Amino acid sequence: MEHGENWHTTHKKSFSFGQKLADSVANGMGSWRFIIIQTLIVACWMMLNVIAFIQHWDPYPYILLNLLFSTQAAYAAPIIMMAQNRQNERDRAHAEADFKTNVEAKKEIEELMERLNSIEIDKLDKILAILQKMDCK
Repeated sequence: MEHGENWHTTHKKSFSFGQKLADSVANGMGSWRFIIIQTLIVACWMMLNVIAFIQHWDPYPYILLNLLFSTQAAYAAPIIMMAQNRQNERDRAHAEADFKTNVEAKKEIEELMERLNSIEIDKLDKILAILQKMDCK
């Protein structure tokens, strides 16, 4: 990991084009914007098929629309699963980075505790030496 980079930046750099695409598709499909746009498209589709008196390209029960939704779901499910797998990888990488940081912090704290203990022992030795000099007088 380069100086100034965190685990997330390093992890993100390792993504392939397909992984980045899967993440962006999953983010897009998992948004209110996507749901609203899809709802508007479906409403327009149905309304236009009702209004088109002579030439219904997809009359009720909208079999073509159902086919489009099925195709969308068939592609969306594995793409979303790829993005979820990548989220699991990110979580693992984050946990490993946290663990390494915690181990390093623990070592530093133990070293500081040893230094403080050494300082405390030195001070106590000096105090005892001063007290012994006072007792000798």
